[in-house]
Amino acid sequence: MIRILVTRPEPGASRTARRLEARGFQPIVLPLTETTALPVEASVFPAAVAVAVTSANAVRHAPKALIAALAALPCHAVGKRTAETCRAAGFTSVSEGPGDAQALAGVISNEFAGKEMVYLCGRVRLPAFEERLAAAGIRFHAVETYDTARLACSDQEIVARFSNKPIDAVLVYSARAAEALSPLIRRPALRGLFETAEFLALSARVAKALAEVGGQKVRIASQPDEDALLALLSLPR
Repeated sequence: MIRILVTRPEPGASRTARRLEARGFQPIVLPLTETTALPVEASVFPAAVAVAVTSANAVRHAPKALIAALAALPCHAVGKRTAETCRAAGFTSVSEGPGDAQALAGVISNEFAGKEMVYLCGRVRLPAFEERLAAAGIRFHAVETYDTARLACSDQEIVARFSNKPIDAVLVYSARAAEALSPLIRRPALRGLFETAEFLALSARVAKALAEVGGQKVRIASQPDEDALLALLSLPR
C-alpha cells in the first residue's frame, strides 16, 4: 500500500487522511504546524462594504461576535473550502474565489477600488494580497484572528509514527510546513524514511520553499486546492 505523509494542521489533517483511506492509500498524519486563536475584539467597521478571507482558519478562529458583526456583508473567500467555512460560520453572501490569494486580490481590486473592507487573516502571511488592495486604493482593516507555529517532534516520535518504514509521498500545503520539513529530513535518524519519497506541493510558492528538500522529486498541483493535490497521486511517479 502506498504510504502518504500528511503535514497540514488539524483538523484538516484528519479530514485529508480519511480522503486518502477512501482512495486506497495509507495516510500517516504528522502535522508540522498548528494554528491557535489570537485575542480579537468584536470591532465595528461602519464604512466597510465587504469582507475578504484568504484562509479558512481566519474564520474558524474568529470570535462569534466578530463574525456576527460582519455576516451581512458580502464575503469574498479565496477558494471552495474557505467559502464553505465562511457559509458555515454564518456569512449570508459568500463568493468563491479562484483559489489563489493574489488572483482573489485582482477580483476584489476591480470591484471595490476606492472603497473600504475588512480582511480576516492570520498573523503569518505574505504581503502581496494587501499590497494589491492598497494599489487599487482599497482601504482595508487587517484583523488577525490566528497565529501559526511549528510543532516540535522528536526522532523517536516520528519513527514510531512511521512504524519505522519509509514513506512514498509527502503532501505539503504551506510554505511554513515546507520550511519545517527541511531540518526534519536532514536528521540522521530520519533520512532513510524520506529517501524514496516525492513531495507534492499545493502551489509554486510551496514548491519554492521545498527546493532544498525534494529536489527533482517535487511536483506541483495544477490548482491550489486539495483535489488537484490529491490528483497528483494518480499520475505516474
